[in-house]
Amino acid sequence: MSVTRRKLLMGVGATAIAQALPIFRPAPAHGQTPGTQPQQAPLSSGSQKTSAPPVPHDGRYVPVRTLNGWTLPWRMNNGVKEFHLVAEEIVHEFGPGSKATCWGYNGSTPGPTIEAVEGDRVRIFLTNRLKEHTTVHWHGVILPAGMDGIGGLTQPHIQPGETYVYEYTLVQHGTHMYHPHADEMTQMAYGMMGLFIIHPRRPERLKVDRDYAFLLHNWALHPGTWRPDPSIMTEFDLWTFNSRVFPAIDPLVARTGERVRIRMGNLSMWNHPIHLHGVEYLETGSDGGRWPESMWRREVTSIVGVGQMRDIEFSAVPGDWAFHCHMAHHTMNAMGHGIPNTTGVDQSGVEARVREMLPGYMAMGRNGMAEHQDHTTAGMPGPVNTLPMLMGIGPFGNIEMGGMFTLVKVRDDLAAGDYTDPGFYAHPEGTVASRVSDDPNFGAPPRRHG
Repeated sequence: MSVTRRKLLMGVGATAIAQALPIFRPAPAHGQTPGTQPQQAPLSSGSQKTSAPPVPHDGRYVPVRTLNGWTLPWRMNNGVKEFHLVAEEIVHEFGPGSKATCWGYNGSTPGPTIEAVEGDRVRIFLTNRLKEHTTVHWHGVILPAGMDGIGGLTQPHIQPGETYVYEYTLVQHGTHMYHPHADEMTQMAYGMMGLFIIHPRRPERLKVDRDYAFLLHNWALHPGTWRPDPSIMTEFDLWTFNSRVFPAIDPLVARTGERVRIRMGNLSMWNHPIHLHGVEYLETGSDGGRWPESMWRREVTSIVGVGQMRDIEFSAVPGDWAFHCHMAHHTMNAMGHGIPNTTGVDQSGVEARVREMLPGYMAMGRNGMAEHQDHTTAGMPGPVNTLPMLMGIGPFGNIEMGGMFTLVKVRDDLAAGDYTDPGFYAHPEGTVASRVSDDPNFGAPPRRHG
């Protein structure tokens, strides 16, 4: 029987399909040659290790640490805190080996975190450097209707080149967000969003030592392309904490015993069950601020719904603890969807025949997909500007993760205010799971028959 291209594409593994299918290439960015990578300098993979401008110290709160992000500076002008946002096209790096032309604020996606205090009067300028109109909506913030940022309803659209100003007094505290309410599906799909943290006027009874924050988002960056596709509703291939995928996502570091708060906001198109290993944390707040302590509840996984915020707090315990979305495909990068399942399929002899049509093809998936990372680490090429499905190497081998995954790293000797990555955890002797046999018939485990 002859082997046709159609039969091969319907019967071989995911890697072959990803390499063989025609690549859809959206229109290039302004000044970009079609089919080429954006020419702007890539962003650093570090977060607040980059040259973010200094932020005045308010002194009334512990500043928020935004994963792979930064805080927007402000200035006082006759008793009003002034901030300036710029909506613009940028080049963003999801992780080494994958960057895209996105939209964001002040050079980044997400945009810079805005921090203020309940009772402050704020004045926020928005300059539009996009080529279409925009607005900015203050998600969950109580304010006059004319400041709510709904284009066509509560204000005129902000046209290219224009600057608008929003001004109001903060009458609440809590974890909030900002994003456009103009061509919202497109502008948010391209990365226009940010955090707005309003600290309480009165000191909190239980103070936190470290305060982290990030946004959950999803992207459709088709293999071989350099611009996200805003028309995708469900089949996303990049899942991010603050627009980064593991292992390019910052770790959350703390000293043993410190009280840590993590603020999570969801502006993706999925609900995310975010799971933290190593502790039972307390859910303590949301868009509505820090809840009364009688409402706090112990959890190890919190579902952060679309458009919601959730704050969790815990006392740090030594170790490297996984912190991730518990929807398994959200902890992977670019994947093939709707392709044949090759688990259990004997591909003997097929590999050489496929290579005649697809040079470089490597059979994969007979016993599961863990070998994918071995192959990509060894240099197996995939589509350009496309990250491997599984990434990250730890002290014991492949971590086999991507997407919405990072580590909470807690150490006994970490100095207060030190956010340096301490490397991998040195486990005390006798506390690591170890091999006792390599015989598959070891022991006599009970089994059910029939």
